[in-house]
Amino acid sequence: MNVTDREYALELDRNDPLAHYKSQFVVSDPELCYLDGNSLGRLPKATVAAINAFMTNEWGPEVVTGWGHWVDEAQPTGDLLAAAALGAGPGQTLVCDTTSVNFYQLCLAAIHARPGRKTIITDVANFPTDRYILDGIAKQFNLNLVLINNEDSAQVAHERITPELLAPYLNDDVALVTLEVIQYRSGARTDIKAITDQVRAIGGLVVWDASHAVGAINLNLDASGVDLCVGCTYKYGNSGPGSPAWLYVSKRIQKELQVPIQGWFAQGAQFEMGPNFEKAEGIRGFQIASPSLMGIRCVQTAFSMIKEAGIDAIEAKAATGTQMMIDLFDAWLAQLGLTLNTSRNPKERGGHISLVHPDAAQICVALREISHVIPDYRTPHSIRLAISPLATSYTEVWDGFARMRDLIDSGAYKTVKEGGSRVT
Repeated sequence: MNVTDREYALELDRNDPLAHYKSQFVVSDPELCYLDGNSLGRLPKATVAAINAFMTNEWGPEVVTGWGHWVDEAQPTGDLLAAAALGAGPGQTLVCDTTSVNFYQLCLAAIHARPGRKTIITDVANFPTDRYILDGIAKQFNLNLVLINNEDSAQVAHERITPELLAPYLNDDVALVTLEVIQYRSGARTDIKAITDQVRAIGGLVVWDASHAVGAINLNLDASGVDLCVGCTYKYGNSGPGSPAWLYVSKRIQKELQVPIQGWFAQGAQFEMGPNFEKAEGIRGFQIASPSLMGIRCVQTAFSMIKEAGIDAIEAKAATGTQMMIDLFDAWLAQLGLTLNTSRNPKERGGHISLVHPDAAQICVALREISHVIPDYRTPHSIRLAISPLATSYTEVWDGFARMRDLIDSGAYKTVKEGGSRVT
């Protein structure tokens, strides 16, 4: 059966072991093709019940006495997330704060754990927050921030950082290398084990940002020998806008590191309110402050679903779905002036692909306003399209691509004005 036949997608859905999960999400408009789960996942119905239960059965009647069992929820929720999506054992993950705060904490802890080394490395195509935070750290501590130029497509395919690309930048002055597991724009997937081993060999540490990977692929952090990793929960994690992020610190390195923000939740004898900071044993030593209870309950329901479904099955569907996108691109969109900026090798991508077109921003607005398709635009000319394996059907992807083909082929997108929202 040809991929351009809608029956192809319907057959995939009929044979999809994860198909029944879509009914567990709030879908207010069944005609909408939502292909932006890599930015914000759909709302699980179980989350609505969980938040209501928290307010009515816990916060309401228990008030402050609830802290007796709320106080340490960042840790078991971290263990759940780790087991569901990170390939990591217990006692190494916290659900807390934001990705940006966790990134700052672990990067600076890693740098200070390598005294005398003055070089930190990232890439030009890295997510802006990560680059901005590193720039601030470099200025504050007089460090040398090295940016690998992976935006030149003639030199680097799909912005993908490989050990061969990284090797010339490594020396005994490097304290920290930090990269994305999945490049936010292109969707390129990095070999985390190979690069972690490579940087460890010269005495440096790697902080991985898995924000665009967690919940779409099996990260296998323990098996890959990863030391440090951060990520969000609201993309493929389906935990809601502004939901708390997570950090992972391998047990191998926990005693070696001290994060710069010494919050009272990291204090060993927390409620003795002592005059001096004494870091708690284990992963709590990396927590700053009170857990966000309602946010954590959102993480619990969403990642319980991920754990039940199985991250390997989720990754397999992401690979099949992105392959269908690429096949439809070849059949329908390549001839309309779009180019593919994502690897055709499923081992080198995650849950989204990137298509490039000079009018990408205008096309994305028109897809929403005319075609009833939600994509994602990233400057300068990228259209990101994702399959969120639990919430997205193959037919939804197929219909979205068919509508995009018709929109661009007809030129109807040119009738729509860009802009109108600060958010793209």
